[in-house]
Amino acid sequence: MTAPRRPLPVSLILGAALTGLVLAVALLSLLWTPFPAEQVRVIARLRPPGPVNWLGTDHFGRDVLSMIMVGARNSLAVGAAAVGIGLALGVPLGLLAAAVGRWGDEAVGRFADLVFAFPAVLTAILLTALAGPGAVNAIVALGVFNIAVLARVTRGAARQVWRREFVRAALALGRDPASVTLVHVLPNVAGVVAVQATVLYAVAILNEAALSYLGLGIQPPSPSWGKMLNDAQTFLFTAPLQAVFPGAAVAVSVLGLNLLGDGLRDLLDPRHRTGPLG
Repeated sequence: MTAPRRPLPVSLILGAALTGLVLAVALLSLLWTPFPAEQVRVIARLRPPGPVNWLGTDHFGRDVLSMIMVGARNSLAVGAAAVGIGLALGVPLGLLAAAVGRWGDEAVGRFADLVFAFPAVLTAILLTALAGPGAVNAIVALGVFNIAVLARVTRGAARQVWRREFVRAALALGRDPASVTLVHVLPNVAGVVAVQATVLYAVAILNEAALSYLGLGIQPPSPSWGKMLNDAQTFLFTAPLQAVFPGAAVAVSVLGLNLLGDGLRDLLDPRHRTGPLG
């Protein structure tokens, strides 16, 4: 008899549904939006939600739904680029540190400490002072932070794998450390890295919104959830829904990715299951 299949964690299902919804909206914006997201119609400014503009219009008369759809695409793209930089550089650094031993551990540890002393938002401010605001600088700042996080997480997980018997057996059979790392260590840390990358994706979207709110991220006229929140604060008493919709978009995206990360962790390591969402 085969063992019964373990049901998927509820958090994984909810997270995948919310993340899939945001991704679907972003992909749809490549093909269709109710109005051009950058179209200015001053005569239609600050309209409430209605049959023509489903989520209303902003102070320039731009369609809020169209801006949120394109903003989803921009936020996901910035987050994906920042996490991609972290994966491309942080994971190899962590694997190398675990493989070479003491001096590698020390170098990666000190690099991570240095990066953590300058949060991503502060790093973006420094880059802006040197090169000007823009999405590229935001991606670089977030990516450097992700390199440090993923390097440290990968190093910790890989060190545990290096102590296991099958790795020692492979070394005893004459396998070189590089081969052992690729064949045995990397597959066993992939789950931990995937969970951490999912969480970092949520953090990157949140930080991108914060940077755009400060005017350091995606620049107008390209829509950004953070810039929409910045513009809406002036009209909180006359058009409060202008802040609600982009704020809800950020919340749904971050919540979905966090739930997805928790669900992946629970699925890969059931010992972490706690509570009704486990």
